[in-house]
Amino acid sequence: MLRSLDSGVSGLQAQQTMLDVVGNNIANVNTTGYKSSSVEFEDTLSQMIGTASAPTANQGGTSPAQVGLGVRVAATATNFTEGAAQTTGVGTNLMINGDGFFIVNNGGQTQYTRSGAFTTDASGNLVSPDGAIVQGWPAVNGVVNSSAPVSNLTLSTSGLSAARATSNATMSGNLADDAAAGSTLNGQVTVYDATGAQRNLSTTFTRTAAGWDVTATDASGATASGSITFTNGAMTSGQTLTVGGVTIDMSKVTGFAGSGGVNFASQDGTAAGSLQSFSLEGDGTIMGSFSNGQKQAIGRVALANFTNPGGLQKAGNSNFVATPNSGLPQVGVAGSGSLGTLTSGAIEGSNVDLAREFTNLIVAQRAFQASARVITTSDDVLQELLQLKTQ
Repeated sequence: MLRSLDSGVSGLQAQQTMLDVVGNNIANVNTTGYKSSSVEFEDTLSQMIGTASAPTANQGGTSPAQVGLGVRVAATATNFTEGAAQTTGVGTNLMINGDGFFIVNNGGQTQYTRSGAFTTDASGNLVSPDGAIVQGWPAVNGVVNSSAPVSNLTLSTSGLSAARATSNATMSGNLADDAAAGSTLNGQVTVYDATGAQRNLSTTFTRTAAGWDVTATDASGATASGSITFTNGAMTSGQTLTVGGVTIDMSKVTGFAGSGGVNFASQDGTAAGSLQSFSLEGDGTIMGSFSNGQKQAIGRVALANFTNPGGLQKAGNSNFVATPNSGLPQVGVAGSGSLGTLTSGAIEGSNVDLAREFTNLIVAQRAFQASARVITTSDDVLQELLQLKTQ
């Protein structure tokens, strides 16, 4: 049989593969985080019909004579160029600016994706549209340990900000230097114990000949007292007073003549609070806003990168799995090393270039037609040979 028939058939098969790949790219032009593919061809084994020879004193050298036996698909390469940003305004939607992949747990298998169209499920897990759970580092009391193994990220509204006992309180104001002896000023603040229970702490300042006496009373029954003196309006003694385990900082209180008044400017205790909303920072840290007014980290999204991303294997649902040729995943914090940063409220669109894909479609179609013409021409030659017998 003619070698050209085999070459034509291999051309049909190879160009059909190119048509399949181009068609898949076009079909996924609006797929979030989709990475387009391209076909790479190589020739097949060539048949030797003449060997090479070295030149001699009386004869020149000859080159090998070979006839190719067709074409085959060498690889389908994935293009990991970043797609265009698409703003959604949804806080759980994330986009990677730069290199890296989200890590997801899909039915117990670790997979990687550029598609950040995440939502939360009934348990508060951050999940992809196919239910794969996004991986990261959950915070413990507002602290994220990025050196620990990654695990499921949960944004449940039942999450609590732990209560914190008050240990420090700060006062401000002015104790009038020209106040009459025996006059008093009062201040009061709500403080918390380790369970978040509230109690009142009050102070009473009494004018004396030397300065001011202060008495602090805690609702738990604890009391403490001391004396304050000023020089040119600045406090020179009695800056702190401790009662019921709470240290009161009075160093910001002044002693100038004129109007007087003191109050508590701040205290560092809080009651327990439930998660009300959250926001995402560029390094993947998820900051929660709680009903007790506190803001603290509730987790951090982990990213992974590979020495050879082209070695990743597509697993469907816009996900990839690692292979021996991709290398091991390098897990880290967004913005560190070669990893990109994260943007909340946006997703990455497909990187398919329709103009290029339609051009490739035409090229593949014409190449397919040419290969088919090789087969029909070879068939005509065989027909001529068959007619030699009948003539």
